[in-house]
Parts: sequence; structure tokens; C-alpha cells
Amino acid sequence: MKMTRKHLLGLAIIVALSPAVISTSYAQLHLEIAKAPEQAPKIAIVPFSNDQTIYPIVESDLNRSGRFTSSSQNLPATAQINSANAESWKAAGIPYVVVGTSKKTADGGIEIHYQLYDVEKQTYLLNELLNVPASRVRAAGHMISDAIYQALTGIKGDFSGRIAYVLRNPATPNQRYTLQIADTDGEQPKTILTSRDPILSPAWTPDAKKIAYVSFETKRPAIYLQDLATGQREVLARFRGLNGAPSFSPDGKSMLFTASMDGNPDIYKMNLETRQLERMTNDSAIDTEARYAPDGNSFIFTSDRGGSPQIYRYSFSDGNAKRITFKGAFNARGTLSADGKKLALVHRPSGSNYKVAIQDLNTGIVSILTPTSLDESPSFSPNGQMVVYATREGNRGLLSVMSTDGRFRMNLPSEQGEVREPAWAPK
Repeated sequence: MKMTRKHLLGLAIIVALSPAVISTSYAQLHLEIAKAPEQAPKIAIVPFSNDQTIYPIVESDLNRSGRFTSSSQNLPATAQINSANAESWKAAGIPYVVVGTSKKTADGGIEIHYQLYDVEKQTYLLNELLNVPASRVRAAGHMISDAIYQALTGIKGDFSGRIAYVLRNPATPNQRYTLQIADTDGEQPKTILTSRDPILSPAWTPDAKKIAYVSFETKRPAIYLQDLATGQREVLARFRGLNGAPSFSPDGKSMLFTASMDGNPDIYKMNLETRQLERMTNDSAIDTEARYAPDGNSFIFTSDRGGSPQIYRYSFSDGNAKRITFKGAFNARGTLSADGKKLALVHRPSGSNYKVAIQDLNTGIVSILTPTSLDESPSFSPNGQMVVYATREGNRGLLSVMSTDGRFRMNLPSEQGEVREPAWAPK
């Protein structure tokens, strides 16, 4: 498929949705391990006493991190709180052991005591007591996984995070498109919006309490901001022509978006307190898909000003825009890792193959990440170790989550339609 200026203009448009009431759930995503690391340190997750929920979550989380091989099955030895048999675990070649207990408290909550044991050093790396409401047991499991991951890698875990995505279900015409939020393992989905018309590119605010989107409900594209707790929303942009592709500054005080109020699609910045506008690009090309850099001093965007879609960086200090992608005839949908060192993008290496790639911004080296060929909408996890993106496998439209080193990949399909447009929530 040849990428034309018409196709690029399509990237600049975020299309319609209509208001809907937030509901607790809709269609569940189902986690499928597509690629497991060939070699990874083993962790034994000894089943917690009085528990059938927490330890399976920890086991699943650590397995899908791509860094570990965790199991609660066929363990060579048993262990309890404050009682680990180091020699038996060492003989089995298992360097780390997780043990725990769970019990109900007088107020109806759950008390969780867990420990992470280092077999070689014969010491406890973690020994924590948690008290959580019964409704937060799943969240507690992810919190434990985050703590274990950080203790062993020095990197914050992202298992407690959330992913926004769009579900397309032709079987329900009045709710054909649904904006949802779920845990990173696909569990506990919540419906934020439903519409008969397409929904694209949800954008989180930095505090992850609100999501911006574009609606055509007034026959004119307008950017709305919706509070996830209350469902209340406000209009941020309703100018003549296009209004789309919102992105929030790290401090939450301003928003970049694409608009054509002055004739051509360009990048504009809005002060969210005063609603004052500033035009950031002014080019005969199509400029779209702006994304703030983590330090707030620049932003990246897609433009065809060089003859084909490529990614540029605009510096607020001097107002200059410099091209940062050079390999391949097509590079778009760029997003930056939280440390600002890596760029994830949709890259066309040849023909009609559109893959997610990672570019090292210091060296310029581009590494194709994904094995599939119709990939789109990459989004980094907050710790930069994973990328979620939309892809197709056969007749399925699904999400995939892949480690940035390429060693691990899992799929998140839905039984009720196609899953598209993922956005990982900031921490």
C-alpha cells in the first residue's frame, strides 16, 4: 500500500464518538503468551495460605514481565513465612522464592503478609505486611508484583498500571465503538464511552484521572476532556476545520493538538487555564500527531514536509523543527519513553509492512521490534520496558505487549470484536 498525502491527512483526523455513561465492565481481554523468553531467572511462587487470588496474579505478572520464569506448580520444596529451606531450593536451581499468607480482618478487609527470599544470600529481600479492602485484592497482587520486580531489577514495575483502548464490535450497531480501560493483564475492564461512530487515539492527562478524545456529535470535530471518576466532560477545542490528536504537557497545564483553523493541518498549543492558543508549526505540509517530550522542552510530530511521512522534533527554546527519522520511507505515530531516550514508532521497512520499531535517540539506530506486519499505535509502559500496540493476526484485531528487548510478547484479544488504539496510562 502506497502511503499518500491523503493517508497522512487521515492520521491528522480523530473521528466521532457520542456521549455515554461509564459502566463497570464490557468485554474482557484474554491474555495469551505469544513468545516467552528462552532463558530467565526462575522464581518459585509458593501458594499463599488461605488464598486463591493473589499468588496466581503474582505468578502471571512476573511471567509476562519477560524477565523471569515464575511458577507455583510442581515445586521441589515447600516454604512458609519465616521458614525457607535454602538448600533444597538451591539444589533445584531456583534462586528466588516468594511465600505469603492471606487472612480476613475484623473490618472485612484482607491482611497480606509476603516475603521474597534470596536463596543464594539466604536473606529476605522483601518482608511486607499489607492491609487492603476486599475489593482491592487484585490491585494488591499487582502491587506485590511491582515490588518484587523492582527489588530484583532496580526498575519500577508497571503491573499496577492501566491501558486504554478502543473495542470495535460490528454486532452491536448502537455501541459499535467502545472506549475502555483495563488492567495491564486485560482484567477488570471499564467502559468509558460508547458510540456508533469510530473512536481513535485516547490521550491520558499526566495524573491519569482524565482522558481526552474527539467527538463529531455536533457535526463538527471537537476535543473533549472527560473525568474518569465522575464522567463529566468539557470542550477543549471546537474550531473551524480539524481538531484532533491531543497531547498533554508533563505538568498538565497545556495541550498540543492538530487543527486546520487557518487552512492547513498544523500543530497548536493551548494553555488549559486561559484557553489561549499558540500556533507552533506553519508549513504547507500536513503536521500532526504531536507528543510532548517528558521534560516538556520539546515535542515530536509527524510531517510530510520532506516528501514522505517522517518524525520531527520541535524545540520550544528556538522554535526550530528538526527531522529525527531517516531510515525507511514511512515513519509515524511516534511516542517517547519516559526517560526520553527511546522513540517507538510505526515504521515501514518495505512494501506494505508496517511494524513497530524502536529508535535510540542518542545513536539513531532503529530496531524493528514486532514480528507482525500491520502494526499501529505504539505506547510505552511508564518504566519503558514494554510497548503496547495494535496489530492483526489472521482475522483478529488485537493488542500485543512486547518487551523492548524483543524477548517476550503477549497478546490481548477480545472475544467481542477488534481491539485498537492502545494508550498506556502514566504512573
